[in-house]
Amino acid sequence: MSRKSPAFPGSAVHVFLAVATVLLLALLSWGLISSNLVAAVLAGAGLAIDIVIAGSSLLIPDDLRSQATERTLRVASGTLSHMVDGLTPESCASVCQLLLPETTASAVAMTNVTETLAFVGTDVSTPSAGAPISAPTREVIASGRMQTFNTLDKDELSIQANDRDDVADLEDETERLYPIGVIVPLRVSDRTVGTIKFYYRHGHEVDRTQLTIARGFAELVSTQLSVYELDRQAELTARAEVKALQAQINPHFLFNTLNTIAALTRTDPARARDVLREFSSFYRRTLESSSQTLIPLSEELEQTRRYLAIEKARFGEERIVETETLEPGCADVMVPGFIVQPIVENAVRHAMRDEGPLHIDVQAVFDGGDVLLAVVDDGNGMDESVAERLLDGSSQSASGAAKGTGIALRNVAERIERFYGVGSGVEIMSKVGEGTSVTLRLVGAAPSDLEDELDVTLR
Repeated sequence: MSRKSPAFPGSAVHVFLAVATVLLLALLSWGLISSNLVAAVLAGAGLAIDIVIAGSSLLIPDDLRSQATERTLRVASGTLSHMVDGLTPESCASVCQLLLPETTASAVAMTNVTETLAFVGTDVSTPSAGAPISAPTREVIASGRMQTFNTLDKDELSIQANDRDDVADLEDETERLYPIGVIVPLRVSDRTVGTIKFYYRHGHEVDRTQLTIARGFAELVSTQLSVYELDRQAELTARAEVKALQAQINPHFLFNTLNTIAALTRTDPARARDVLREFSSFYRRTLESSSQTLIPLSEELEQTRRYLAIEKARFGEERIVETETLEPGCADVMVPGFIVQPIVENAVRHAMRDEGPLHIDVQAVFDGGDVLLAVVDDGNGMDESVAERLLDGSSQSASGAAKGTGIALRNVAERIERFYGVGSGVEIMSKVGEGTSVTLRLVGAAPSDLEDELDVTLR
């Protein structure tokens, strides 16, 4: 079935102008032929008016469309240049200043998922950035859908608020100046990473056009943020792969193992053969894992046990005591290679005391849809400042931890964030003389069938 094309809004005007022009030309011709000056003057005046109306209806819309196109391209180019560093207070302030003149809004703000990053308003000289986000903003982040708010209706907003701080936020100077607003989510890879908020003084200022503009600007900024995220992930991937390769081919571990094998060939040839077999399997698996994206946790733990078998040959069986505490199902979780073994290696290299055994326990549990991996030891431990420097990848720590320790932990943190997204990472808890616990949170790593099972259980 064919569909009729919708009539253009100006088509009736164009038909009327054409008919009027023909009639006025006929009247002008008759007036000139009959020497009727009144008719000729009236026809001439009518044609002049006709020309003005035609110019207004035909020429000005083209100019307006051209100006709108130019303005849109300028805004797009501006947001792209400002979003090259992602959601930062500086970039958000620049984008807000760019978007404000393009709407009828009196103020524009941008947030991440926890706080306001920038606020630009016609009546506010100092941007009120850094404040926690309000309840309506949290609702938009949770739902991923655009919403409007009206702070004039205090009773309704008090019901929406989850705590007293939310109600206080709604009564601050910003809401008193701009009681009406539109909140639009900023999304990257199906995740809400922030919002754009448009503030108005009066409800009649928020029409369908303003809602469309707000949604369009949010999609534009979201696109720019997606480009930034792709660039950042590419950089992290390249950096992580280089560091992973450096960590995998540890020259000290290689030389120490070869020396251990050489010594055992004289004192215990059978043991030397066993260590050499483990050493060969360890490096063969190292090369295989480097070409794989994800492997089962059970394979990562098997590789960790190979490493510990080699170190036991070097230090003595009684010096390292390892255990594994895994919740059922955790062994099948898919993880990046070399996220447990480097942490265990750090414990052996830096936590072992001069005498007595070092106990190392590898733990894995589900936390909702997340997976928690922990490596716990009872070794030397470290103070808080050293732990922070290790996560930063700093060089020499105060306790003598080598530079490679920080590189390894930072490498693990970067790869976890790359694979599992926001909220994933590494946490170190340690006490000098008592030991260290390094915990990895893998957001959303639990198998989907387990998440469904947990959801049914909670219901």
